[in-house]
Amino acid sequence: MLLNNTHQRHDHRPTFTTPLGQAIAGDSMTVLTSLEPESVDLVVTSPPFALLREKDYGNRSQEDYIDWLCDFAPLVHRVLKSTGSYIIDMGGAYQRGVPVRSLYNYRVLLRHVDQHEFHLAEEFFWHNPSKLPSPIEWVNKRKMRAKDSVNTIWWLSKTPWPKANVSNVLTPYSQRMRTLLKDAKKFYTPKQRPSGHNISEAFGKDNGGAIPSNLLQFPNTESNSTYLRLCETFNIRPHPARFPRLLPDFFIKFLTDQGDIVLDIFGGSGTTAESAELLGRRWKTVELDPDYVKSASFRFLGDRSECEVKVALSAIDAGASPIIAPRQLQLL
Repeated sequence: MLLNNTHQRHDHRPTFTTPLGQAIAGDSMTVLTSLEPESVDLVVTSPPFALLREKDYGNRSQEDYIDWLCDFAPLVHRVLKSTGSYIIDMGGAYQRGVPVRSLYNYRVLLRHVDQHEFHLAEEFFWHNPSKLPSPIEWVNKRKMRAKDSVNTIWWLSKTPWPKANVSNVLTPYSQRMRTLLKDAKKFYTPKQRPSGHNISEAFGKDNGGAIPSNLLQFPNTESNSTYLRLCETFNIRPHPARFPRLLPDFFIKFLTDQGDIVLDIFGGSGTTAESAELLGRRWKTVELDPDYVKSASFRFLGDRSECEVKVALSAIDAGASPIIAPRQLQLL
């Protein structure tokens, strides 16, 4: 259902709200400054990458990118709870004019740890198997390098002891493990490994799934999504750099509980917001471009008629901050 927002306005009026969250068009630094200290459980975001080729979503050059991104660090640190985490998804890049990798993403990591009191809880790597071969010059044309299909993801924490429960993100067992679990004694005898570690009989216990590795493999294919369909229908430009919902899903389930607060300071197309809402977390997303915030509403309007979507867009254009309550979420 679509309702008028009668709640008291704050300094940063949301473009739209849902039962659990707010989507704000504005400057993330200003919004971060306005939030209460230690009020956020998880910040998960994918900032514009430090690419060599200028993109229409405003990526910066590698020369000033590190300083720009690190300016957010003390503000994020202030709003995080002591058990909170900061997830930054960063794509790789090359130095200009030569087939040599940039170290910008590692310099961002070191600055956050050395200068801004963050801890590296763990590094993750997101492999996108559907990514096209790039960069064109070194991979496609000269065939001197393999395609770049892995992003670095830094899991930073405010203290050495962030909230985390890997049991919430177990992966399906392999066929071999499923066979072993049916009759562990038949297929495996506990013994000491060459490393000196003892493998106990608990190895054959069904724990509901396998512990995931820090290599996350999620394809980034969205050619027929509701988001893109509605962008085309209503002639609104989609955000050009979207990550799959499985990515924020993983970290939200891993690092938060239901009712916790998730913040995305580079909200883009609203993928993190959609994930948080579906997983029962409160959320706030901030995006500088108002058109992208407007199109993010499509992630919560996929079950509506075109007429209802048009009403929601009209309310957004009028600055009414409509409340969008997705029907499918009312069933949860």
